[in-house]
Amino acid sequence: MDHIYLIKDNENLIRLSQVNYESENLLQILIAKYPDLLLSHQIGDEPRRWLLISREMPVPDIEDYSSNRWSLDHLFLDQDGIPTLVEVKRSSDTRIRREVVGQMLDYAANAVSYWKPDEIRARFEASLSDTNPADILAEKLGILSANVFWQQVETNLRAGKIRMIFVADEIPQELRRIVEFLNEQMSPAEVLAIAIRQYAGEDSQMLVPTLYGQTAKAQGVKSNQGGQKWSEETFFPELAHRYSQEEAFIAHTILDWAQSRGLRIWWGEGKRSGSFFPVLDKNGLGYLSVAVWTYGKIELQFQYMQNRPPFDNVLLRHEFLEQLNQIPGIALPEDGLTRRPSFAIRALVPEENLKQFIAVLDWFVDMVLSQN
Repeated sequence: MDHIYLIKDNENLIRLSQVNYESENLLQILIAKYPDLLLSHQIGDEPRRWLLISREMPVPDIEDYSSNRWSLDHLFLDQDGIPTLVEVKRSSDTRIRREVVGQMLDYAANAVSYWKPDEIRARFEASLSDTNPADILAEKLGILSANVFWQQVETNLRAGKIRMIFVADEIPQELRRIVEFLNEQMSPAEVLAIAIRQYAGEDSQMLVPTLYGQTAKAQGVKSNQGGQKWSEETFFPELAHRYSQEEAFIAHTILDWAQSRGLRIWWGEGKRSGSFFPVLDKNGLGYLSVAVWTYGKIELQFQYMQNRPPFDNVLLRHEFLEQLNQIPGIALPEDGLTRRPSFAIRALVPEENLKQFIAVLDWFVDMVLSQN
């Protein structure tokens, strides 16, 4: 995709052309400044919340921290205390084909052996100046107990429960195949790659990230690590407990609508959060529109819609988004048409909002069924 088009101020059509990053450091800076480029909504059984611990994180190959052999581009932690190792390369760097894989595995193998959570914690807290570290953990990750969190970081490290992410402006086919293979074979570690393409033109810049490595086989391996199969009997009490009976009622209304239209219900297998997906089966294909989660969100499935007619037409996905954005309290981003944006279930508490939302879902089903 060499060009994308931006409508500015609802009038001017601006063509943005794909451009290379001037340096690897610029891409590293963007990731540090905007961690959501790591596609937080597409990783894990609920959206990831990222905390940057350090750029150029030292990686020792012996227990003595004074002899650091390597330097990792970024170390993040998520809300589950999972260390996330990020290594950045430009596609023009020939090492991205294979050499970077060995480099990352060196980092990972030594990190789980020699990183000390106390040292990681000290490095994080030293970067905060006058800010209370507990406040940052609460703000960024929703952590209530810092000590419990850092104990979880240590548990994950010792168990090898880490995440490795390769980032580049383009992910070569060779690297993509290796990442998919490793992610299918490795457990509990996770291996992913993200291409962050840059487009520019007329003083505008757009970044378009794409995730690689989450094959069906890999996700099956990860979901079988102690997850539970959610059901109507477990999902709704959990949602009501986390939020309120109002949210549970709205979610049940969506379930009742789906069943009344003959849709199949696929229940998620998340360890911490439950979900259900209404699936419209037609001609051997499954069509997804929304997912409902126990963490109080309704997630739109544009990422999957784009692979099924008629919603492989971006104009139809845009019409779907626009209909939803007409509901008060919903403001889905225009750049979400290839992703899985979400909004709070609570936005549908007014009865009229809920009726309007169900009408949009009816429109989706009718559009699919009207296709030959």
